[in-house]
Amino acid sequence: MNAQGNSFLKRCIMTVLGIILIGICVGSYRLSAFGVDAFTCMNLGISGFLHMSFGTEQLIMNGLILIAVFFTVRQCIGIGTIINMVGVGYMADFICWIFQDVLEITMTLPLRILALIVGSLLAGIGVALYMAAEMGIAPYDSVAIIIEKETKGRIPFQKARVLSDVTVVIVGVVFCLLSHGELGLIIGIGTIFNALFNGPLIQFFKTHLAEPILQK
Repeated sequence: MNAQGNSFLKRCIMTVLGIILIGICVGSYRLSAFGVDAFTCMNLGISGFLHMSFGTEQLIMNGLILIAVFFTVRQCIGIGTIINMVGVGYMADFICWIFQDVLEITMTLPLRILALIVGSLLAGIGVALYMAAEMGIAPYDSVAIIIEKETKGRIPFQKARVLSDVTVVIVGVVFCLLSHGELGLIIGIGTIFNALFNGPLIQFFKTHLAEPILQK
């Protein structure tokens, strides 16, 4: 296999691995019960309000955001975008089903803390891997890129990600309150940590992990 073929294969593996890690991340956040990541917070809030499955609601929300991405940063759309849109929500549902219904694992406090740590790390690593692969990224992950582009770099990616994460957390909380849902299941220390630090973590792992893998 020539160098170009090797590079393509490496990017494909990084894309798929990144998306798998994100699915595990979302499932881990939900199992921790310390609050989920920012985008999941919004989707759980809306899906509860609409009495719809999380995976289906997230797929619809991604489709709506994809329209905005198409007209602004369409270079972010690729095969990875489609895989992410379809796979992450249902993968998170699958992880929760395995732990809660099949294995019937009781999430003790140490296990919840472990799930929170795993989710926080995998969030940054997963997004960094498939963003660096440049085979298309999730519509929501493109939002920070749109903000950076539209502000002509005055709001860099890290800050734009924090801004978008805080915004969707607020939306999730509002819909959860409207549906009289259990607020503690979607927002907590995990949500706050993710909203404030996910952007910098993505940038860190992209610079120190994903891009060096591509260069090798």
